[in-house]
Amino acid sequence: MRAKIRKIVTVVEETQREVDRPIDPPTRRAAAIAVIANPFAGRYVEDLAELIDIGEELGQMLGERAVKALGIDPTKAESYGKAAAVGENGELEHAAAILHPKLGAPFRKVLGKGAALIPSAKKRGGPGVTLDVPLGHKDAAFVRSHFDAMEVRIADAPTANEIMVAVVVTDTGRPLPRIGGLKVAEIKGEDGLR
Repeated sequence: MRAKIRKIVTVVEETQREVDRPIDPPTRRAAAIAVIANPFAGRYVEDLAELIDIGEELGQMLGERAVKALGIDPTKAESYGKAAAVGENGELEHAAAILHPKLGAPFRKVLGKGAALIPSAKKRGGPGVTLDVPLGHKDAAFVRSHFDAMEVRIADAPTANEIMVAVVVTDTGRPLPRIGGLKVAEIKGEDGLR
């Protein structure tokens, strides 16, 4: 692996009640987060291929860990998202290099599909910075019940010369969705929208 990983954290969030109503089955989200050394911290580098390749590695590894944490068949995953935070000596383009060119294909492969764009976010911050990982249905962007986010943070990351990279997988949409839109049962999954 090209990534120099300092730490991996996996978090599962399960909502069993919302406004005093039971959620059955509970809504579940799992985040897999890697804290890696930023090979370009503190300097401008034109060619970010090394970070692009690291993104490809992390897409598979973190995707597998998130699915395993949920304890589901990967094809049963419903939503996904990705985010990264660079430490103060990094630049936003470092996060973009990890998240965009190559992370998506291996992440989708882990899930067996993923016709929709993977929602993403990036930011700069220090240790303990909060990442709001945006979520959307993996096969149809118009499924409003799955517009969501999962908040993740690691108390000691990222340091100035690190990048914190997170992927999130869910096995449901939001608890108690009722704002209309395309239903999961209506998904065709051909164009990533419907």
